[in-house]
Amino acid sequence: MISSDDANPIIQVELSLEDRFFDQPSEQMEGALKAEAEAMPSVLVDHQLINEIQSIPDRFGFKIGDVADLLGIKQYILRYWEQEFEILKPKKASNNQRLYTKKDVENAFLIKKLLYRDRFSIEGARQALRDVKFALKKEKDYSLAIQKIDEKNSDTLHQVKSLLRDVQKIKQLFV
Repeated sequence: MISSDDANPIIQVELSLEDRFFDQPSEQMEGALKAEAEAMPSVLVDHQLINEIQSIPDRFGFKIGDVADLLGIKQYILRYWEQEFEILKPKKASNNQRLYTKKDVENAFLIKKLLYRDRFSIEGARQALRDVKFALKKEKDYSLAIQKIDEKNSDTLHQVKSLLRDVQKIKQLFV
């Protein structure tokens, strides 16, 4: 997301499920966009994936057969994906039956998209998911650093205001 003020342009990067396209980026923005494009793999999420994710029923858990039916694949493929992808780790009930959360189903849809529609190899899909995870962590670290700077600035401003009040009190003593 890019926002600008006439006096002070601000460039912010927002990671979301929807693609962001700019009509004609300014020269100042082109460098940031190129760096972002190199850091992230090609678009991972498209409108079809968003629709698929929105079609997931709101339930506490899903059995492997339910997930396979939603994805339109066989159960053994899901079991294989569990071995190949870190992000797909359903819980197991006391009877050793897999219990997928809604997040697991979303991740399975993403894996299916990468493998079937985008034609990634297993290793390519794994790397794309690692890249996204790294980019999200980097963005989170950046946000935390900005928050710490804001807090320090707020503390400094409070101290300066307190100092100004003290100076005004001293000034009144001599007037």
